[in-house]
Amino acid sequence: MAAGASNGQQGGALSGIRVADFSRVLAGPHATMILADLGADVIKIESPEGDGTRQWNPPTNAIGQSTYFAGVNRGKRSVVCDLRAPEGMQRARELAATADVVIENFKPGTMDRFGLGYETVAAANPGVVYCSISGFGDEAGKDLPGYDLLVQAVGGLMSITGQSDADGGEPNKVGVALVDILTGLNSVIGIQAALRARDTEGSGSFGAGQHVKVTLLGSLLSALANQASSTLETGVSPTRMGNAHPSIAPYETFHAADQSLALAVGTDGQFARLCEVIGAPELATDERFANNPARVANRVALRSALETKLSTRPAQEWIDAFTTANIPAGRVNTIGQAFDLAESLGLGTIARTEATAPDGSSQTLSSVALPISLSRTPATYHAPPPNVGEHQDAKWRDR
Repeated sequence: MAAGASNGQQGGALSGIRVADFSRVLAGPHATMILADLGADVIKIESPEGDGTRQWNPPTNAIGQSTYFAGVNRGKRSVVCDLRAPEGMQRARELAATADVVIENFKPGTMDRFGLGYETVAAANPGVVYCSISGFGDEAGKDLPGYDLLVQAVGGLMSITGQSDADGGEPNKVGVALVDILTGLNSVIGIQAALRARDTEGSGSFGAGQHVKVTLLGSLLSALANQASSTLETGVSPTRMGNAHPSIAPYETFHAADQSLALAVGTDGQFARLCEVIGAPELATDERFANNPARVANRVALRSALETKLSTRPAQEWIDAFTTANIPAGRVNTIGQAFDLAESLGLGTIARTEATAPDGSSQTLSSVALPISLSRTPATYHAPPPNVGEHQDAKWRDR
């Protein structure tokens, strides 16, 4: 770690780590916000126009910032570096030279053209952990544009999301830029692993940084989990099944009298209790449903039998009865209802920071808290998302 004081959160798990953040939009900023929550001093390096997501509104928060931008940029400092001008280029190089971590998600080769590529930065700062995020890597896919929707399409996620062809469905994207989020998480894992290797003498490379590379396509394929595993082992690609599961039944949503509910029955014991609760114990011994493979093979008949019973009562009545019987069940919540649930369970999912609005008033901003609890060095939310160049004159050179 470079010598000197850090402006990061004191006492955090990553206190003393400085991050020069050249990333923008979602994957990189999500990664660096996690690092900031954990105590790193993250300096967001922006063009004079600022991160493009600053203009992605409505909606806006209480101080007029785009909620898209604000959702992944709390706890950072903002410094403007116009990489088209010598002064901005020099400032950017100084920041990279004093950083423990450099992260960027430009098109491969762009940072090299600015004189800020890994080899150049590492020559001046041998301990740097340099993270490059791209859509498809820096070799044959280097010229392909890396957009979440595109990767959801070409990466196979859309092929298994949505109603089946038989039900008149078509491939759907997930309702959030999930691939960007996954890539940000993988970036954090890679960065922390590289910092550990750098700072552990027993690793044999004490003091040496390295180049961390993370791709959107690779992150998605890794996250396809059982669907990817089955494809590789059988040579058969799965298809869309709506809310059903390819290997478990009943494990999907069902219609009750008033709305849908989700049932996640993973064992034969749970299924037997389900049948008792709905007043159809005979289903548990029916040879078509006696075990999970049989239920999967006969899922259409199973769904029909279950919905005949479930349609007679409101969803919440069934959910209460199932929960009492230790059967996993729940309603299909809105995002607002999901936060209400999490807060009622004491999960602490909402982070709050104080910010000053353009009119000088103090405003409380809400965002999603880091879902990681550390008993000794917990995450804290010490600063709101910055305005463009807000910390231009701060002593960011100090280390």
